[in-house]
Amino acid sequence: MRIIGIDEAGRGAVIGSLFVAGVVNFEGLDAIGVRDSKRLSPKRREELAAIIEGTTDVHVIELTAREIDERRKWQSMNEITVELFSHIIELLQPDRVYVDAADVKPARFASRIMKRCDRDDIEIISEFKADTNYPVVSAASIMAKVYRDRSIRALSAEIGVEIGSGYPSDPRTIRFLKRILNEQQNHIPVYVRRSWKTIEKLK
Repeated sequence: MRIIGIDEAGRGAVIGSLFVAGVVNFEGLDAIGVRDSKRLSPKRREELAAIIEGTTDVHVIELTAREIDERRKWQSMNEITVELFSHIIELLQPDRVYVDAADVKPARFASRIMKRCDRDDIEIISEFKADTNYPVVSAASIMAKVYRDRSIRALSAEIGVEIGSGYPSDPRTIRFLKRILNEQQNHIPVYVRRSWKTIEKLK
């Protein structure tokens, strides 16, 4: 049976891309010490990501801030997430899928993914904290987080300023946003999600 896990990183961020990762399960995955990416140091995430990518099939999708803003004109974030998760399923062709629920109703999230895939021969298990409970989802969480972190580091280096994690809860990110909105007279760079309420409040 071909089993995969899917998770995302950056869904709630106000700066940078959203990443969705799918990982095919393999024997010994739990033995290498995977866990929810938030419980691992950046160094350990990078080490595990190298092992995972060198051992099994992995697919990562990036959706930029600009693309998110464009889609938000007619889609909710839940709808966007369903679309990206279903795309991972189409690419990796599993028999069973474990996903970290991105909806207040996990069963509804699974149903929406199933409908989007237009398949009835797969099993989709959608749960809260799936990235803690299932090693294959932990692996997907690690991959998504590693790609997201690399992207944020590259962006920070490109513009030459510390931007923090890119989340509204990060004081460094808010300080950066206040600064650029003030200096650029409310001009919003392409790497900032202008459809976020955070931006309206700061403006």
